[in-house]
Amino acid sequence: MDQYQYLLFDLDGTLTDPALGITNSVMYALKKFGITPPEREALYSFIGPPLIDSFMEYYSLSAEDAKTAVAYYREYFREIGLLENVKYDGVDEMLSRLKAAGKTLLVATSKPEVFAKRILDHFGLTQYFDFIAGALMDETRTRKHEVIAYALESFPIADKSRAIMIGDRKHDILGAQHEGIASLGVLYGFGDRAEHENAGADYIVENVCDIAKLFGA
Repeated sequence: MDQYQYLLFDLDGTLTDPALGITNSVMYALKKFGITPPEREALYSFIGPPLIDSFMEYYSLSAEDAKTAVAYYREYFREIGLLENVKYDGVDEMLSRLKAAGKTLLVATSKPEVFAKRILDHFGLTQYFDFIAGALMDETRTRKHEVIAYALESFPIADKSRAIMIGDRKHDILGAQHEGIASLGVLYGFGDRAEHENAGADYIVENVCDIAKLFGA
């Protein structure tokens, strides 16, 4: 694993567990549309993919209504849901060990960049990262491959063979493939082994501490 110098981390489901804040925000948006929300676990599918896609897929909203739903979602999220979030145990130690081993760490998340930075600051994680790439609030650069491409170009990383995407959902794996970099799926988030294997993850780990071990840190 020595060939990987640049480690791109997903945020939701990889560094922090955002389930409470995201599902509460989705429930808030659905209620605005007069839709009775399902049980919380049924909304975990919203964690990872672009929100607009999820509202269209799971509630058959038109593109225009889905944009409105995202706006409602953010009414709650920016004030309350943002910090209804928990840092996974061992994340600080894992990131610290990787930095000490000389690795360059970046964040690549489909969450709006402004929110991602606030969350990372809140949990004291910003210090570990050399670059934070996220989506824009105007619903552009929301696809995972677009965020990864932005990170690779902005940092910049010329040799893609030295970069690897680390995340908990198939979107992380497929986004990495689209941009021609390796991928590592984690099983402690919201995607299972079958999801990662079917997406074609190059590596899969079970726990937070396994990430540092995999890279010899």
